[in-house]
Amino acid sequence: MLSNGHGGFGGRAGETHREQSRQGAPARPNNLCRATEDVVRAHRADLHEPEQEPDPTTNTEPSVETVAMVPIAQLPDSLTATRTRERHALIQELAGQGMTITAMSQHLGLDRKTVRKYRDADSPESLINGRRSRARSFEEFVPYLRHRVRNDHVTNAVQLFAELQARGYRGSRRTVRRYMEPLRAAVTTPALPPAPPTVREVTRLITSHPERLTEEETTQLKAILARSPQLTKLAEHMTAFAKMMMERTGAKGLKPWLTAVLTDDIPQLRSFARGIERDLDAVTNGLSLPYSSGAVEGNVTRVKALKRGRYGRANLDLLRKIILCSPC
Repeated sequence: MLSNGHGGFGGRAGETHREQSRQGAPARPNNLCRATEDVVRAHRADLHEPEQEPDPTTNTEPSVETVAMVPIAQLPDSLTATRTRERHALIQELAGQGMTITAMSQHLGLDRKTVRKYRDADSPESLINGRRSRARSFEEFVPYLRHRVRNDHVTNAVQLFAELQARGYRGSRRTVRRYMEPLRAAVTTPALPPAPPTVREVTRLITSHPERLTEEETTQLKAILARSPQLTKLAEHMTAFAKMMMERTGAKGLKPWLTAVLTDDIPQLRSFARGIERDLDAVTNGLSLPYSSGAVEGNVTRVKALKRGRYGRANLDLLRKIILCSPC
């Protein structure tokens, strides 16, 4: 198979009008390439790769079970909470060394009452202002958050905060956001499937010579044809026509090819075949004889290029001399 503009139905790639004028060009059924593109466009749904069914043995759901069970005490701390824990640890260490409250107060620059409070505290959690009451208030809504994440896969903290407010939550948005941070890290966005090839790309694959396709393009074309019976028939007709054109067997093969195309349910190719039937003798000669109008078309193109190169300022006498003196 050959492609228009890629070494095929439209002539060799890079072929100039001078080259065409020196030798006859083969038949150029550009309408067949357009019909092929119309067929591919009509069946563009077949270009998408089929969706793979999920493997029942593989758990594709986001792992929110373990992340959603993060206790409140393990959430990121504020600067005040961090400082309180560090100060409590330091005062407990100094008290273990035998320092008095007055000595620790002078050493740390803190009030004696503050030092005594840190020394007598069993844990720094009891010193964090309001931490226990706020934690209990938020923990009342944790089951609802887990349900929304686990069943509805909602991880938007702003949306969840608004929902909790409607249910009576009076805490801060920051608490909800901090609780949702590890959940977002666990939820993975599924990879999007690769984009299907365009209509132009598939048309080029179908109308190209198989030897000029890369291994990847050959595999891609086979996969597309495997899931589209209509495009498979189209490729078969294109292969038969390309073989008939290259081997110049139009006298024997054109009529059977037209019969096969008119029999198949491909409206775009049938329209192309009816157009051939209206000019059957000329098309048969073009697919059988070594002659063509390529030389004439090449010279016409050359004359137009010479004329336009003078921007229309050359009169007929000068233009005649330019055409006769320019190499063919």
